[in-house]
Amino acid sequence: MPPIYRVDGNDVVTSPDAAGPWDRRMQHGSAPASLVTWAAERIPAAVPMDVARVTIDLMRPVPVAPLTIATEILREGRKIQLCGIKLLADGVQVVGATVLKIRRQALTLPDEVEELPVTLPSPEDSWVEDGHAATSPFVRSVSMRAARGRFGRAGAGAIWFRVDHPLIEGEAVSQAMRAVVAADFSNGTASTLDFRAWTYINADLTVSFARQPVGEWILLDGDSWIGPDGAGLAMSRLADCQGYFGRAVQSLVIEKR
Repeated sequence: MPPIYRVDGNDVVTSPDAAGPWDRRMQHGSAPASLVTWAAERIPAAVPMDVARVTIDLMRPVPVAPLTIATEILREGRKIQLCGIKLLADGVQVVGATVLKIRRQALTLPDEVEELPVTLPSPEDSWVEDGHAATSPFVRSVSMRAARGRFGRAGAGAIWFRVDHPLIEGEAVSQAMRAVVAADFSNGTASTLDFRAWTYINADLTVSFARQPVGEWILLDGDSWIGPDGAGLAMSRLADCQGYFGRAVQSLVIEKR
């Protein structure tokens, strides 16, 4: 499987494998989320910094087509950097994002500050989810293991995700990119509604980090709330094999098929 994107300066060539489950002409949200995060991480900072929050607004459906990246520094300080990222298709903005980075520094924390461990089954002990590639070309780029529930089935679930293929040609997949790719699957991890009868497309994605994840596997421990007027929330606690490190929230647009 070729990389999802090939980037040359500000110009981006998109692979057909970026397509999501709702429309083969529209990218899976994980794809532009990873591109935005990669672009923000490449913006130089005066001191070493890590991604603390990624907020992505999907202004329009992101087409499986060439894109242009525009970046700017919205705020620069000794402790933080706030980056603005835009993705444009044929000159029209399709994604607007902000990425907050915080200065990396080693701290000696009080003994009572402990990492919250994961008590769910590990990826190796979880159910192999291998039947979703037909629903979305992008899904072929990730592996899924169900620790609780099943992906795409009604009810709260907990699913491990691993990025298996390159996202940006010639570039490594960063740990923050792994997290945002997984996080955009929140609405399928805790779907509540039957995929065959309903659509629940996310209009945005926010991922917040208490620390950077480690390892290849990212857990989404998810839940969702569906309102009566066409809106909903998909929420996940994010973990790696060492413990929980972040949260993700999506605003959902609910429609009957």
